[in-house]
Amino acid sequence: MVSVMDPEYGAKRRSRWQLLALVAVCAVLWGSAFPGIKLVFDHWAAQGIEADFATRSLFAGVRFTVAGLGLLLFARAPLREWAETPRYWILAMAAAQTVGQYVCFYMGLSLSSGALASLLVSSGSFWWVLLAPPFLGTPRLTRRQWLVLAAGALGVTMAVYSPGVGEGSPRLGGGLILAASFFGALGLLAFQRVKRTMGARAGTGYSLFLGGVVLLALGWPAVQAGGLAWFDAYVWAWTAWLAFVSAAAFALWNHLSTLFPAPELATYRFLIPLAGVFESLLLLDGERLTVGMVAGGVVVLAAMSRIAVRKAG
Repeated sequence: MVSVMDPEYGAKRRSRWQLLALVAVCAVLWGSAFPGIKLVFDHWAAQGIEADFATRSLFAGVRFTVAGLGLLLFARAPLREWAETPRYWILAMAAAQTVGQYVCFYMGLSLSSGALASLLVSSGSFWWVLLAPPFLGTPRLTRRQWLVLAAGALGVTMAVYSPGVGEGSPRLGGGLILAASFFGALGLLAFQRVKRTMGARAGTGYSLFLGGVVLLALGWPAVQAGGLAWFDAYVWAWTAWLAFVSAAAFALWNHLSTLFPAPELATYRFLIPLAGVFESLLLLDGERLTVGMVAGGVVVLAAMSRIAVRKAG
């Protein structure tokens, strides 16, 4: 055990505060994506434009392709790193972190409220705690950690099945958001292999760009229907902001995963739903918290906080 008077104690304490501050930056950026996407969908709905699968894919594809190209322009040696990195890990990262995650995320967000989706993103921490031992060789869960996970799962259930969670299909939307967080965890697992020969900016850039191209292909029917004409100044402004969010937050998050153990980093994800819920309530009309969402959120965040404290200690 490190003494309080030991310089190593101060260094560890500073590193934790630095990690918390940087994760908070990611949380604020990602948190703005929930209301931003919903605002674009609402903007289209007001014009009689249905945000179907092809339209959502086109919107996401433009966002991620632009974000990926921007990051690759600022990467140190993306072509050399591409040549040195096994292609299948780059493709696996793009397939999971960009395509799989955001196909599910955009569909889920169209069926549920921004506040509920923000809350359910915390499930990414559960996936990490479950996946890290078999894939990264981290210590297996203790009995107490299993109890914490069970409490968190109870909180998610309370949030999804609470009455008044919103219009649409919140249960199906909630399930899709959970699937999105699972794909996000798989993407970060793939990056643990990519980072051996590729930096965070290049790795994130290729993941976003390649995934964005796939999403553009999925959105091709919307292009044929005149979908690019639906990108007016309002939509382009939000697309530019969301592209910046993707580039900055994912690059920072992936960079942090090269400095801190991935399971430890994942425990601080509880900041993301806090930011997402607050920003959704601030920016979206008609968004409200239900008693079940509040109670479930408290249970989820308490469970994640307990894991974080235990890891940090």
